[in-house]
Amino acid sequence: MAARKQLKLGAFMRPVSIHTGAWRYPGAIPDANFNFPAMKRFIHKLEAGKFDAFFMADHLAVLNMPVDALKRSHTVTSFEPFTLLSALASVTEHIGLMATASTTYDEPYHIARRFASLDHISGGRAGWNIVTTANPDAALNFGLDEDVDHDERYRRAREFYDVVTGLWDSFADDAFVRDVESGIYFDPSRMHVLAHKGKHLSVRGPLNIARPIQGWPVIIQAGASEAGRQLAAETAELVFAAGGSLEAAKAFYADVKGRARAAGRDPDGMKILPGALVIVGDTVAEAEAKRAHLDRLVHYDSGIGSLNSTLGYDVSGFDPDGPLPEIPPTNASQSGRERIVTLAARENLTIRQLAARVGSYGGLAFVGTPSTIADSMQRWLDEEGSDGFNIMFPYLPEGLDDFVDKVVPELQRRGIFRTEYEGATLRENLGLPRPENQFFAPARALAAAGG
Repeated sequence: MAARKQLKLGAFMRPVSIHTGAWRYPGAIPDANFNFPAMKRFIHKLEAGKFDAFFMADHLAVLNMPVDALKRSHTVTSFEPFTLLSALASVTEHIGLMATASTTYDEPYHIARRFASLDHISGGRAGWNIVTTANPDAALNFGLDEDVDHDERYRRAREFYDVVTGLWDSFADDAFVRDVESGIYFDPSRMHVLAHKGKHLSVRGPLNIARPIQGWPVIIQAGASEAGRQLAAETAELVFAAGGSLEAAKAFYADVKGRARAAGRDPDGMKILPGALVIVGDTVAEAEAKRAHLDRLVHYDSGIGSLNSTLGYDVSGFDPDGPLPEIPPTNASQSGRERIVTLAARENLTIRQLAARVGSYGGLAFVGTPSTIADSMQRWLDEEGSDGFNIMFPYLPEGLDDFVDKVVPELQRRGIFRTEYEGATLRENLGLPRPENQFFAPARALAAAGG
C-alpha cells in the first residue's frame, strides 16, 4: 500500500505577518519585527508544531509606497535575514531557516558564502530563496536610476544560480583531511577553481568555506511569470506559489512540474507550496469575524499604496469607486500584477474595494475551523494543487498558537502531516536528495574505482 502523501509546511515571516493590520490586532506584539525574544518564542512554537521551515522574506528599500501608506506599515523595516537566522539557529534544532537574497543587487560570492555559513552553523538547515527584486526604490539604493528590465533580471538570475552552486562545490566533501601528524589541512587535489566568465558575471573562486552540510542549501524560487516558471523548473527544489483558486493552482502545479521533467529533473524533487493566510475559529462565523476585524484595521492610504506597489502603476488619480483602468506593462512583478488584474475583473471590484483587499491580504486564505481548514488543505494535496503551504499568520502570537495548537493536531490525526521530524537536515525533512558535487566524485566512488 502506497504511503499517504504528506503536507509540507513553511511559515512565511516578514519577519512576522504580511497582513497590514497584524500589528494593531488585539493581543498582537506591535514591535515584533525588532523583538528578538518574541522571534524566539515564535520559532520555538513553529518547531513544536513540526514545521519544515521558518522563511524570512526580505526587501532592500524602505520607500516602496507613498509616505502616507508607509507610515502605517509594520513591514517597513526588519532585521537583516542572515543575522536573525544565524541567531535563531542557535536556539533551534530541527526547523529549516530560509532567507531571501537578491540576484540583482548582490554578488554570487557573497550569497554563496553566507548561505554556506548558515548551513554549517545550523547543522544543515539553510535554504536560499532566489529573487530578482522588482522594486525601483531598491534600484536607487544600489546606484541605478530604475529597475533592471524584467527578463534581463531573470537571465542574470539563471547565471547567478550556476555560479553560486559552482562555488558551493569548490571543495569535495572529503577535502579537509586535517592530518595533525603530516601537517596537511586540506587536499589541494580536492579543490576546484570555478573561473566563471559569463555575460553577467565573472567569478574566479574557489569559495573560502567548506562545502555546505546539505551539499547545497535548499533552493527556493517564487516567480510565476513565464521567465519565473522556467527558472523554477530548472533550479528550484521548493516553489513558493501565489495563492489563487484550486483550479489555477492545479494548472500551475502541472505546468511547473512538467517543465522540470522536460529539463531532465525529477518532478518529485520539487515541492510546490502556495502562500496561504490561515485564520482559525471555533466556528466558521467566529473565524470570519476575526478576518473582518483584522481587515478593518487597514487604512485606505495603506491599501492604495499596496495596490500601486503591486501593480507597478499609480492608480491614485482615478475614481476610487470606479473600475481598475487598463494597466500598462511595467518592470514590476508580472505575476503579481496579473493576479490583481484578474481578481478585479473576476469579482468586478472597484479601486477602493481592490485596495482594501490588497492592503489587507488578497491572496489565498483558509478561514474556518480546524476541521474545515484541514479539509481544504487535504483537498489541495490530494488533487495536486500543492505539496503543502507556506502559512501566513494573521497576527502573532495568537494566530500562530491557533494554527499549531488546533490545526496541526487535526492534520496529524488525518495522517497527512508528520508527528516527528524525519531527519536532521532541511533536505531530509522535505524529502529532497543531497546533490552530488558536480566537480568531484565521492570518495567512496573513487575507492571503488581504485582511485
